[in-house]
Amino acid sequence: MAEEIALPGEDIAETPPAARFDWWGEAKGLFWLILAVLGFHSFIAKPFYIPSESMLPGLMVGDRLVVSKFAYGWSFVSPTIPDPVAIVKDVVLHRPVDSWSVQLPFLHGRLFGRLPERGDVVIVTPPGQSSDYIKRVIGLPGDTLAVRRGVVILNGRPIARGPLHYRDLPVDANATCDPAQYYGARTVLAGGRIVCRLPIVTETLPNGRRYDTVDLEPDSPGDYYGPVKIPADHVFLMGDNRDRSADSRFALGGFERGLGGPVPYENLGGRAEFITFSVDGQATWNPLTWPGALRPGRAGTSLHPARIP
Repeated sequence: MAEEIALPGEDIAETPPAARFDWWGEAKGLFWLILAVLGFHSFIAKPFYIPSESMLPGLMVGDRLVVSKFAYGWSFVSPTIPDPVAIVKDVVLHRPVDSWSVQLPFLHGRLFGRLPERGDVVIVTPPGQSSDYIKRVIGLPGDTLAVRRGVVILNGRPIARGPLHYRDLPVDANATCDPAQYYGARTVLAGGRIVCRLPIVTETLPNGRRYDTVDLEPDSPGDYYGPVKIPADHVFLMGDNRDRSADSRFALGGFERGLGGPVPYENLGGRAEFITFSVDGQATWNPLTWPGALRPGRAGTSLHPARIP
């Protein structure tokens, strides 16, 4: 084989060594990406998954929504700090945990804080716990609140309630209309479609904000409460599914797993804004099943209640 001869003034190109994978560079890039995501979740907005039926009829199990973290300012519950131990227990060991995040110790006050409006749908962390609940703000500081036969009495006046009517919700894997919880609600329509027919009462708060509640039973344990005077910098929260909601009417932790009365506003994690999409629980790991599992008509639904003049 002829040798390559360099002409005068000409260099022979050398073959560069094989490129090495930059593990350190990739690790730094991944670190900054995770930090940016956690920062966005902590201070701007984060996704939230509806795990229970406490906010029926407006929110269903399987709804995914956006929560704004800045709506009321920031407090000790705002930062999103992953808990690797909890993640491993849940994902690897299949041992359910309340949260994948580490909860910071309680700190008084909020940075750029402000109180919510009556009717806001909020994320709240029960005092001393790390799990998140989603409820509606009913009472504000200084209010006197009581419940009698399921009617909320705010500052001595019953909240305006419309007539009892019914709404049909679809039955699927995420919304089973369990007969033990919703006795007699399963209804077969013409054509064979099964729905959950729920008794609905529309409430209108003093500020004109209106929303629907589910009224299943005439004398459930939460139908009688108070009166209590809501302290400064506290809010009173209730679920829209009044007979199936652990909220401010019930004791903190234990069997009732409530909020233990009015909640410090530092425990509010943000305001629910809108539904991004909703799934019926039929999807598997096969991506081909994902489009068919989407519930039609729920994406983009605002979670801000209507306001009447």
